[in-house]
Amino acid sequence: MSTRPHGRTAAPATGPDADDAALDPREALALLESERDRTQQHLEPDARLIYGVWGVAWLVGFLALWSASTGAGPLSRPVAFVVFGGLLAVAVVVTAVHSIRRTAGLRGGSAAVGAMYGWAWLLGFGGLFAVMQAAAAAGASPEVLNVLGPALPALVVGLLYLAGGALWQERVQYALGAWIIATGAVAALTGWPTNELVMALLGGGGFLVGAVVVALAGRRSA
Repeated sequence: MSTRPHGRTAAPATGPDADDAALDPREALALLESERDRTQQHLEPDARLIYGVWGVAWLVGFLALWSASTGAGPLSRPVAFVVFGGLLAVAVVVTAVHSIRRTAGLRGGSAAVGAMYGWAWLLGFGGLFAVMQAAAAAGASPEVLNVLGPALPALVVGLLYLAGGALWQERVQYALGAWIIATGAVAALTGWPTNELVMALLGGGGFLVGAVVVALAGRRSA
């Protein structure tokens, strides 16, 4: 015969089980979404870094070229080309390596997309360099090369940004890709050496504005 008094309810549960039972389903969902967002921040490319690197590379590099072309700066044209080429190489490598490393922790299709996107930067600029070399070897005039030099990198970068924005549903990145393509087209129409100034101010400035927008929004994405 049971000795437990009738009508007495069981004592409330204590410990971790009680905490789980008391957790509202909406709070649990919000906690899961917060953890997911935090994880994605560490796995997706940091737009602030990428935009900032490209902004500095284009602003400083194209200003160096423009100042050398107009005689407004201390650098000669060959030295300015070395400066610009070095900055461009750094921007490409940082973008590719950062994208590949950040997405290395993902699995399945996401990892493959991140790796392919990172390699697309190296392949795109490798092909661009080969095209410019071929144009010079075919007898393209310095005036033509000076117009193609800024325009073709803008086209490659803009298209890659459009692709990245579409892949990761990033409106800022997609809009920036369209802006860079438009900037390259406008710069080509202005002719040399004004095109280099346009690329510095509108191209490099556009990247830096994009970095500020993403930073203010508190978002990290590629």
